[in-house]
Amino acid sequence: MTTFDEREKGFEKKFALDQEQEFRAHARRDKLFGLWAAGKLGLSGAEADAYAKSIVVEDLKEAGDGDVLRKVTADFSAKNVKADAAELTKVLAEMAGKARTQIAGEAKS
Repeated sequence: MTTFDEREKGFEKKFALDQEQEFRAHARRDKLFGLWAAGKLGLSGAEADAYAKSIVVEDLKEAGDGDVLRKVTADFSAKNVKADAAELTKVLAEMAGKARTQIAGEAKS
């Protein structure tokens, strides 16, 4: 195997690892966002965990964040919880940062 082939394989492994970590961070972000939303909805314990899981599943339905934001907006509306689109988008971004930090910390351990 040539040096070029070895470098190519190394880049392929790095790309695969980066993609896996990005997927895990995205799923973690959805879970954290779901737990935050569950708290706003007055859910705790197993109910909050189930709600967070439903957010993760919801995000698999279509590309982008629209599906998750629509679900949380509808759930908040049904329970008269006040939160506008800007707040939800801001919290989602905060959870993304938190999730990436957590995943990066796990990768170093």
